[in-house]
Amino acid sequence: MLYLLFINNIMDKIRLQSQVKVQNVSLDFQRYLLGKINWNDRLIAIKGARGAGKTTILLQHLKKNLPQDGSAIYVAMDDLIFSDTKLYELAEEFSLLGGSHLLLDEVHKYPNWSREIKLIYDNFPKMNVVFTSSSILEIYGGESDLSRRAISYDLKEMSLREYLELEHGIKLPIVSLEDILQHNNEIATGINQMIKPVAIFHEYVKWGAYPYSRENKESYNSRLRNTVQVIIDVDLHAIENLDYEILYKIKKLIKMIASSVPFTPNISELSQKIGLSRPSILKALDLLEKARIVLSLQKRNSGIGVLTKPDKVFLNNTNLLYAFAEENTEIGTIRETFFANQLQGLFSLNLAEKGDFLVNDYLVFEIGGKNKTTKQIKSIQNAFVVRDDIEYGVGNIIPLWLFGFLY
Repeated sequence: MLYLLFINNIMDKIRLQSQVKVQNVSLDFQRYLLGKINWNDRLIAIKGARGAGKTTILLQHLKKNLPQDGSAIYVAMDDLIFSDTKLYELAEEFSLLGGSHLLLDEVHKYPNWSREIKLIYDNFPKMNVVFTSSSILEIYGGESDLSRRAISYDLKEMSLREYLELEHGIKLPIVSLEDILQHNNEIATGINQMIKPVAIFHEYVKWGAYPYSRENKESYNSRLRNTVQVIIDVDLHAIENLDYEILYKIKKLIKMIASSVPFTPNISELSQKIGLSRPSILKALDLLEKARIVLSLQKRNSGIGVLTKPDKVFLNNTNLLYAFAEENTEIGTIRETFFANQLQGLFSLNLAEKGDFLVNDYLVFEIGGKNKTTKQIKSIQNAFVVRDDIEYGVGNIIPLWLFGFLY
């Protein structure tokens, strides 16, 4: 009897916390993924980097799409209530009270999360569960394989298009890659009538990747560095159970990459300088990529897998460049990093034999400034020059900023 009363008190507390959070969340700006998820699926995983907006997506979904009668609740998995209560017990009580939608934030902070979510899915067929996690988390492995149950989505950092809406209040539609390649001049003409895209681009590369940049741009780089520190110290430690000596060496690896991006890894040299074995170096690079701290690229026939050495390593986005590379923030690297980041995860992306990038195994892109010529790709089919600091393109010359409208 006392235990049931305890659970009921916890449920009341969680419902109240959920209600307050939902009331305080704004619907004015919504990340691109909110409208792409099929919310009817019974088990949904949303993965993404810290600060990308996963929590806000959960709360906006609850406010926008779900009933406000207590049958849908948001639960932060790092809440102290889970020191005395199991998630499954909470879900069981929630089901008895008519609960239908359980939104769980940051499940990687809760031990045995996959086993209990699997049990919730199997034992409460009328309950929909959505959970967020660090992008490092592998939901398809481990003790309880959720691959047959969970539909997974990856939340990218903000695009240039989203930054324009959040920072300047101008909402423009997503543009497909096909339209950029075939109709970029017409699209650019319409956009240039509304904004100065080159000026917006130069803002975005410094502070446009994460929504929290609006809070204080002066301390943004410091906060971004702190966020990466938390990813290493908290997320990697929680998910991979790495000891602090290994985590310290991973931080050294990030500094080495930032000092010379784009970074061409020499694994033997890295192993000596950092004090990690070859497999450990490759594993660390893989984890940093999953954490969306770095972006690793290979030529098309280089192979794939954790133990495959990347041909080049970039920092994941241009904001990280400004935060970590500092005096090494070179304009050519900014251009290439922006292009790679905006296309990553949406298309197949490799390094090109000629030119800079190979997209979907047949499109070649050479990235450069406003005076970049087509000489290097002249004899290549389906090849394009992507120029910075131009408002309009012509033929196979496309403005760099336009690739920020892909999502």
